Amino acid sequence: MSEFESLLNKLLEQKPELSRSDVEEIIKQKKEKIGAGYLTDQGAIFLIASDFGISLSEPLKVEMGLKDLYAGAKEISLETRVLNVSPAKQFSRKDGSPFFLRNMTVYDNNSTASVKLWDEKANLPGIENIKPGDLVKIIKAYVKSDLNGEPTINIGSGSNLETIQNDSEIPSIDKIMKDVSELKEGQKDLAVSGLIDGMVSSMEFTNSRGQPGKALRLRLKGKDGNSMRVVLWGQDESSIPNMISQDAKVRLLGVKVRTGNQGLEIHGNESTMVEIEGGKEAEPIISRILSTTSNENGNRLIVGVDKNKKLFNITDFSDSTSVFNEGDVIELMPSKAFGNSITLDANSLVRKLEDDEKIPSLSKIRTKIKDVKVDGNYCVEAIVLKVPERREVQTKTGESIALAEMFVEDDTGQIWVKGWRNQSRLIEKCELGEIVSITGLNARAGLEGRIELFLTNFSKITKKN
Repeated sequence: MSEFESLLNKLLEQKPELSRSDVEEIIKQKKEKIGAGYLTDQGAIFLIASDFGISLSEPLKVEMGLKDLYAGAKEISLETRVLNVSPAKQFSRKDGSPFFLRNMTVYDNNSTASVKLWDEKANLPGIENIKPGDLVKIIKAYVKSDLNGEPTINIGSGSNLETIQNDSEIPSIDKIMKDVSELKEGQKDLAVSGLIDGMVSSMEFTNSRGQPGKALRLRLKGKDGNSMRVVLWGQDESSIPNMISQDAKVRLLGVKVRTGNQGLEIHGNESTMVEIEGGKEAEPIISRILSTTSNENGNRLIVGVDKNKKLFNITDFSDSTSVFNEGDVIELMPSKAFGNSITLDANSLVRKLEDDEKIPSLSKIRTKIKDVKVDGNYCVEAIVLKVPERREVQTKTGESIALAEMFVEDDTGQIWVKGWRNQSRLIEKCELGEIVSITGLNARAGLEGRIELFLTNFSKITKKN
């Protein structure tokens, strides 16, 4: 029997002059009066009971599904599978006393829900061994609304959580896994798979409350060849292997899909579980230096290419490449390699090799404008057709940032080249009629479906005339 049926029967027992149809009609009226989306059928029964002076406060010890959850339910029991689970974190109450909290996402045949484990329940024996896909029993939990109004399962002192080994109709993680190409706006609590496409990087930021934060950024490519931006808030490089090959397989457990500045994006948080093929041992990379520049901290930024014409973005924190020049072939033993993003530090090894004709030079790696495709990384040579323009763009957070753009062409087509923030200065220095060689560009879908090229931190513009 569902929670709704149990509540309805209890009401009818105490108010026998009412029929089921009478109650259903009153529920309809209650929901119409309060407004759609704010009241469930179960919640309406509580209001009806209150109108008649009837108490339904006695906890209902029922087994229910996740789709039946509603705020105010008590002593519920559920059988679910784990989608992800976060580490326990310590917080302080208003009176200064500490408490622990661990978050978990669970799913069954047709729904998902967030679970909060409080105090000693956050550190239950064996909870560190719980992994995605495990079948768990939630016992005598209570339900409250989260900040978004969604029902959240709470496991406190009178509740429990235990793993079980029963046969279950709830599908495994593999069966609910979605490829990147299948994702749609608004989906949440997803298990997503794809391939690394390009760089993996971390960033630090300050949120609207002035608190520091961190995030991990990457792109995932689906079976259809298209890729999607991924932002994992609250995570950094410590959650992924040191060595990740290009096209490595990735699984993200507990993410949602939303629309960003560049179309659909995948967003996760500190509870999202990240599984990436990779290892800890570095493998040597042989690359030709195509261009060099520096960031604000004085670290050398290099665009390189290997014999397979794959471009690399190399960040040198150790200054170990300062003795090498553009065009040199070098062998790297990096400390980290995330797709095409290479990090060199004091633990890395770098040496110069004899020139290797199998590794293309810049003139042979340039891409014609007609061959540029979305999400690719490119080097191009073109003539500036319009005087570069710069303007200030207001972001959603109210920040004003610089954007510069110029229109260029080669003998195969025309395209816009754009640069944000510091990269806008590189474009401003260009002039009408100049032939420019640009390294380290990223192609993105722009307005009306046209492709545009964007400068990155690794980009360099060299004037040819």
